[in-house]
Amino acid sequence: MQRKNGLLNALGLSVWNIFRRKMFTGAQNRAKGTTTKYNKKPAFAMISAIIIMLVVASIATFTLMQTSQSIKKTADIYLYEQAELYTKSAIEYALFEIGKSGCIDNLHFTLDTIYHVNIDMRYSYTATPAGCTGFATVTSPQQNGSVLMDITVQVNANDTGSDPLRYFRRTMQKL
Repeated sequence: MQRKNGLLNALGLSVWNIFRRKMFTGAQNRAKGTTTKYNKKPAFAMISAIIIMLVVASIATFTLMQTSQSIKKTADIYLYEQAELYTKSAIEYALFEIGKSGCIDNLHFTLDTIYHVNIDMRYSYTATPAGCTGFATVTSPQQNGSVLMDITVQVNANDTGSDPLRYFRRTMQKL
């Protein structure tokens, strides 16, 4: 034998009794033109549900906005760090090319199809060799044989979908 809410039925608190009391009391009072506290609750519940939906939608919108911004910032930081590392590698590559080919004024190349590297070089010698563009004539042997490099690494917005990036570094290297 099952007890079908025996205690609740005895107290008059079963779901059916509460529903019947609300429905019939509301219908009788509507017929008379009076209202009870039961008629006001659905309107208040609807207003509170709309307010809760607006709050949840606002929180979701804010969260989505913050997520998209943090993804963009992470991509920009990654591109910037890569540009810094490629600048160091470009310095080494330029020194290698100078050692191999002699005086070179400019180097242009692309790394990983998105990093465009441009290196402008000017040399400093006691007597500037033929074919080299000097920027200063030095007097001591310790200053002889230096190169001033302007390294620019650029990333176009079309290549990454992110903001354009330009990293610049000027360095003086001993030959």
